[in-house]
Amino acid sequence: MTSVDERTEKEDSGPSGYAAARLRLLQDGARSGPPRRSALAGLTDGWLRGLFDAALADLGGTRPRGAALVAVGGYGRSELSPRSDLDLLLLHDGGADPGTLAALADRLWYPVWDLGLALDHSVRTPGEARATAAADLKAQLGLLDARHIAGDPALTTGLRTAVLADWRDQAPKRLPHLRELCEERARRHGELSHLLEPDLKEARGGLRDATALRAVAASWLADAPREGLADARRALLDVRDALHLATGRATDRLTLQEQDQVAAALGLLDADALLRQVYEAARTLAYAGDVTWREVGRVLRARSARPRLRGLLGGGARATATERSPLAEGVVEQDGEVVLARAARPERDPVLPLRAAAAAAQAGLPLSRHAVRHLAAAVRPLPTPWPAEAREQLLTLLGAGRPTVPVWEALEAEGLITRLLPDWERVRCRPQRNAVHTWTVDRHLVETAVRAAALTRRVGRPDLLLMAALLHDIGKGWPGDHAVAGETIARDVAARVGFDPSDTAVLARLVRHHLLLVETATRRDLDDPATVTQVAEAVGSPGTLELLHALTEADALATGPAAWSSWRGSLVADLVKRVGAVLAGDEPEGGADEPPARAEQERLAVEAHRTGGPVLSLRGHAEEPFEGLGVELLIVVPDQPGVLAAAAGVLALHRLTVRAAELRALTLPEEVDGTGGPVLLLDWRVAAEYGSLPQAARLRADLARALDGSLDIAARLAERDAAHPRRRGVTPPPPRVTVAPAGSRRATVIEVRAQDAPGLLHRIGVALEGAGVRVRSAHISTLGANAVDAFYVTGADGSPLPGEEAASVARILEETLRSSSPSGV
Repeated sequence: MTSVDERTEKEDSGPSGYAAARLRLLQDGARSGPPRRSALAGLTDGWLRGLFDAALADLGGTRPRGAALVAVGGYGRSELSPRSDLDLLLLHDGGADPGTLAALADRLWYPVWDLGLALDHSVRTPGEARATAAADLKAQLGLLDARHIAGDPALTTGLRTAVLADWRDQAPKRLPHLRELCEERARRHGELSHLLEPDLKEARGGLRDATALRAVAASWLADAPREGLADARRALLDVRDALHLATGRATDRLTLQEQDQVAAALGLLDADALLRQVYEAARTLAYAGDVTWREVGRVLRARSARPRLRGLLGGGARATATERSPLAEGVVEQDGEVVLARAARPERDPVLPLRAAAAAAQAGLPLSRHAVRHLAAAVRPLPTPWPAEAREQLLTLLGAGRPTVPVWEALEAEGLITRLLPDWERVRCRPQRNAVHTWTVDRHLVETAVRAAALTRRVGRPDLLLMAALLHDIGKGWPGDHAVAGETIARDVAARVGFDPSDTAVLARLVRHHLLLVETATRRDLDDPATVTQVAEAVGSPGTLELLHALTEADALATGPAAWSSWRGSLVADLVKRVGAVLAGDEPEGGADEPPARAEQERLAVEAHRTGGPVLSLRGHAEEPFEGLGVELLIVVPDQPGVLAAAAGVLALHRLTVRAAELRALTLPEEVDGTGGPVLLLDWRVAAEYGSLPQAARLRADLARALDGSLDIAARLAERDAAHPRRRGVTPPPPRVTVAPAGSRRATVIEVRAQDAPGLLHRIGVALEGAGVRVRSAHISTLGANAVDAFYVTGADGSPLPGEEAASVARILEETLRSSSPSGV
């Protein structure tokens, strides 16, 4: 009597039966994760086995002893995702007729292709397979997971045994090569635990690294830490399964537009919860990789040293024990790692984890995983407030610079960081959905401390600088303004760590205002006395200003390349100088209507008066950009309506991206050209969207036409975008326009935050002109895909706008930006 399983296998042996069964399995929402991957592999095995047997029958033969169908790679591990490749090897002993063997291969490969499944296939003898593995490391790794499907099982067993023996014999030479491949992949694809659109397979801490760790374990040379590895690998495979089902494609890149759908398929709250799960798995794998490769290096060094040591000691004399060099109380160095001294008693010394971490970072050495695990299991909690030594050891760890990062990661891998600083849990593995940010929130905080360590000689209280660097974004784990939430958390953490009330107040103020300097310097008119006065009131003292200046630079440098430049640094330094003068008792600078013109601006202004039209100059070349902000474009125009909109529109027509810009009125003294009079100065940093920069003469001609109305910029932009519509990606958040309260006594400050796009500044200028306001100055900055602009506007009489009128202008501008299509900006 035929069993149900046998009948199902027969029904599924044909292409249509297998396809239908495969579809049922993938649509079964109750069956996911490892059971579905295993079931999919089993279903595929049965289908391929049927193809193999049917092919033999059609070819007039019986099941041969000299041929076998073998699964390798991910299929060999029975880890089939919905769109995974089928990695297959048709193995033969070399005695089969070539024509029969080719016909057998065709009977196997073509049905797979007919179903649209990706196939990586080969036909080899065991000797050929071993030779290929010896020449190609990736092929050898795939064969380590070889699994029999059909045909002669002895052939598969023999190959597996030989390949594994080859791998173990060649491991001392091949493992360093494997490590180089892993490091090169990490350089190309980045760290999975920090990327907003990670490659689940290729990035550091991804599935390729998990396979590499399995290969190291198979070598018997070293072994990876096993705790958490299986769960981490399973988590990444589950995400990849959901990604394949969501996209219908064989992709490993978790892009932004698919993250919500993948999160829902996995039963997670949202895309942030999904990324956090991915990041946690990646960190487990990456840390295991660090520990494993360190152990591989230690073993290989020991092996290479043994023959020389035997020669020196003579015959079979035994080597002496490895030396242990003291580093701190209870902490020693051994074999290039920091370990606990034999006399150390973690259960009696709650400061020992911080002392060991500080010693490791200061020495530039890794902290032994076994030592960290022992500490995590045995150490008692620190009292509250911390003893002075604990606080000093934490600051020593933070001040070590780049070596702080791997030591911090070692502590975090065993949960010691959250035990020391419970508030850390809310920012751990938290993604930052802003392209400007390179790191997750927690890693950004550590990176900021690393950057701050290089600036400690600039401040009188380096301890407060390092602690503020570690805590400045701690509020991002809570709803609302992270600076406001962070102020409260920082106050609590500082008191717990043992800072006195006055230092705690300074730390809380630094966290509350950590964005104040850079936002003010790039978005406000520094020549307006109100700007400097407000910053001085917020900062409070020269010492705090000094610390805030260094924290601002460290924070920006740790954010990413787009967040800091010498230009932004000079603006912040100028603001700090002005605020410092006010805190010292001087009156704010900038009482005049506008600052004096520099020589180049003055020359252009004279020419603008003489010609009655716009003049401009390009300083620098496209090949020599200013700190990543493009080349400097100076435009001077006799004061008239519509200058901002016209200039921005011309730049958009010429596909010039505005990275930063300032607009302000400038009045030349009468002695310059005999008449005096107002001009508008536009100081831009621009870069070509692609190709080379246009000629300055062409820009000037088009700007003159835009100002006299003979060039319809809006129509030209619409025509261009209709002919070349932009690709749609993730829907950006809607624009936001606000009136900055008490921003200036001379003008009304309107802030615009929107998705950056060609023509955005032109549309803003048109909208402001349509609202009947005059733009006194503008401060434009672009952070990744976000435009953050501030406009100082007045009424026709040159006075700030009344409250209701200012709110109305902001509302009109926001509605204009919301109603515009992204492809038309």
